[in-house]
Amino acid sequence: MGTVKRILARKADVALTTTEGAMVFDAIRVMAERGVGALVVTEGDLVVGIITERDYLRKVALEGRSSKETAVGAIMSSPVVTVGQGDTIDHCMELMTRHRFRHLPVVEDDQLVGVISIGDCVKQLLKEHKDEISHLAEYIGGRA
Repeated sequence: MGTVKRILARKADVALTTTEGAMVFDAIRVMAERGVGALVVTEGDLVVGIITERDYLRKVALEGRSSKETAVGAIMSSPVVTVGQGDTIDHCMELMTRHRFRHLPVVEDDQLVGVISIGDCVKQLLKEHKDEISHLAEYIGGRA
């Protein structure tokens, strides 16, 4: 079974962060420029929240707030559910399904080491299934 560590090893990007005092407009701009759906909100080295496209839509756009005048801290989701590198993909997908979110910060020794998405989990599971099918086909064919 795959782990978060395997997912992070395949990802080239680092966890993108922002602060509670940053303006939502700037956070959304970073998300758009980098093609991500969430930023981890940190205070020093500590993870204190997460801001997602969904937070923006529900807490800024639908409430008529100004993204240039609203601080990230006012709309971020907190407390944040996090996982460790040793957690299984199944565990992560269960958390994301139960809590209805698509991003999980990965924390080790109170340090942010990455972020995984539901898409990352699905890609890893598909890779593992393909590898298993290939291995079984070789075994059945007598090549293993």
